[in-house]
Amino acid sequence: MALTRQQALAPFQGARVVVLGADGFIGRWVARLLTEGGAELVLAVLDPARAAPVFARWGVRGAVRAVDLMKSGSAREFLIATKPMVLFNLAGYGVARDQRDAKAMWRLNDELLGELSLSFVEARASGWKGTPFVHAGSAAEYGAIRGNLAESSDCAPTSDYGRSKLRGTHTLLLRADLGDFPAAVGRLFSVYGPGEIAGRLLPTVMAARATREPIPLTAGTQQRDFTYVEDSAEALLRLALLPPGEPQAFNVATGKLTSVRQFALNAAAILGVPISRLSFGALPTAADEMQHEPVTNARLLAATGWAPKTTLVDGIGKTRAFEA
Repeated sequence: MALTRQQALAPFQGARVVVLGADGFIGRWVARLLTEGGAELVLAVLDPARAAPVFARWGVRGAVRAVDLMKSGSAREFLIATKPMVLFNLAGYGVARDQRDAKAMWRLNDELLGELSLSFVEARASGWKGTPFVHAGSAAEYGAIRGNLAESSDCAPTSDYGRSKLRGTHTLLLRADLGDFPAAVGRLFSVYGPGEIAGRLLPTVMAARATREPIPLTAGTQQRDFTYVEDSAEALLRLALLPPGEPQAFNVATGKLTSVRQFALNAAAILGVPISRLSFGALPTAADEMQHEPVTNARLLAATGWAPKTTLVDGIGKTRAFEA
């Protein structure tokens, strides 16, 4: 039987928990839930001044620390100094369209995982028993493969982002296995909700409420597993509660596919945007768009007894209410 949300949050009460990338889209939601659970939070961000209004808006409380994760060795120094009981890594690079710097992508998506993993091994060898390490992976790691995207599949990423995320996942899981420390990777799928970066589907439709112009979209035939951000964050917390075992990746997905077109139609209806303004086919569909069957979340369900369950209608409605 799955733990209730309150039961899942209870173990974090008073525990020192580090969240890397705490002011990012998903990081702020992880931090919000941990605040609700009473964790002793240490929030690693690049710019504390810029993060302050985010934390205020999301009700996040904790010690904010400036950490430049692009700097080699910075993560190791920070981890040794804080000695967390649990580490959540939400730092990453490459989701936004303007994030195309190869050095940053490989540093934050791969090299950083190696640095953190070695730090865990060193720290545990010295007697520190902090555990576990939960990392946010990506559906982009699967790339061009079809089927239900079982975690045991042979991945074939088609972008530098997907390749760097996959390498980071492999690095963490291998070193966790060799170094005997608990680790889990939550592979996230089409996360949407409050805090999502501008230019993505839901923010685009929401922003269109202030104009009367047509909304250029792709044909919208591509199918995605849209997952509400709070569910994605909760899944990562639940992965941190797993008993010690083989380090693994887990699909954090609803198991249901919805076309981009249907998502846009739902969003427009809920947000009060005239359907006639949705200009489907005005933009080209990405050449590397994933095509697969409904995503299996059986491993997550078997391990935690839980899976993301917020419907699209409810998720879009929650986003509208939060952003009001």
